[in-house]
Amino acid sequence: MKKVLLFVAVILIGLGFAACKQDDGKIVIGANIYTYGDNFMNGVVRPELERYAEEKGITLDIVDSENDQAKLNDQVDVFISKGVDALAINLVDPAAASTIINKAKAADIPLILFNKEATEAGVMATYDKVWYVGTDSAEAGVIQGEMMVADWNLNKATWDKNGDNKVQYVLLKGEPGHPDAEARTTESVKAFADAGIEVEQLAIQASTTWNTGEAQATMQSWLSNTTFGDNIELVISNNDGMAFGAYAAMEEANIFLPLYGVDALTEALTMIGDDEMNGTVLNDGVNQARATLDLAINAAQGKDVTEGTDWVVKSDGTKAVRVAYVAVTKANYQDFLS
Repeated sequence: MKKVLLFVAVILIGLGFAACKQDDGKIVIGANIYTYGDNFMNGVVRPELERYAEEKGITLDIVDSENDQAKLNDQVDVFISKGVDALAINLVDPAAASTIINKAKAADIPLILFNKEATEAGVMATYDKVWYVGTDSAEAGVIQGEMMVADWNLNKATWDKNGDNKVQYVLLKGEPGHPDAEARTTESVKAFADAGIEVEQLAIQASTTWNTGEAQATMQSWLSNTTFGDNIELVISNNDGMAFGAYAAMEEANIFLPLYGVDALTEALTMIGDDEMNGTVLNDGVNQARATLDLAINAAQGKDVTEGTDWVVKSDGTKAVRVAYVAVTKANYQDFLS
């Protein structure tokens, strides 16, 4: 009798999960943002995920992973236990992709990784129902670097404070090991070398959360540094959020230096218009969000993930949809304010 009751209980639990998922007939996608403390992810990507889910008539169960990979692992377990139709996961740690992929594979649930690309070699090939939506990490750095080189050549007479024909810069770097942070850092500076312009790195500081407050404190420290503070000629930031902190510190010190970011957040666009920032790079979070859900919806329905869309999955083994970056300057910032 006990065995019969146990069997019935298991069936009822299973039906409970199924009912939870299917009672309104909508596709259910379990999603996360690695931290709501990230200006770009929480201010651009998350709102568009929620808006687009409503437009597409699906249920989006979205959570904050609070920059904790272990917490994200547990959240994925909960999504799986609920019987979601697909997963849309913004990794906390790009080196932990295999953990999430293995969980999705064991449950036979389609998985879209977005914004943070797996760094483990070959991991995307271990599951036929996993794809990535993001950008070409190097492209933002290349574009940012090209903007800075062009502006340096135009303004060298005033920007080269010590007249040594060399760019003395400080750099606010994002999360160490994050593909975007590493590529933006490398490529933005490499653009000067490619143009035959010498550079000198005075300081660099990484932030695990790409945080405005941390960047402000860092910039305050750099400006007051008795060894190099007066020699800074250029401020490079891996994202707009940290650029905001750098500008706040410069404003406090009444010292204004060329400043470049990445993301094209609304505040950055306004600052470009007010000559408080020199440029940024559009990180198209809106289309990243839309592509993520388009792929997840198609995968949940057993269709080709790009069916009925304009997205293209790369055939280079990355299984990635790449959303292009765009340079934003004083000449075109108004085009992106809407």
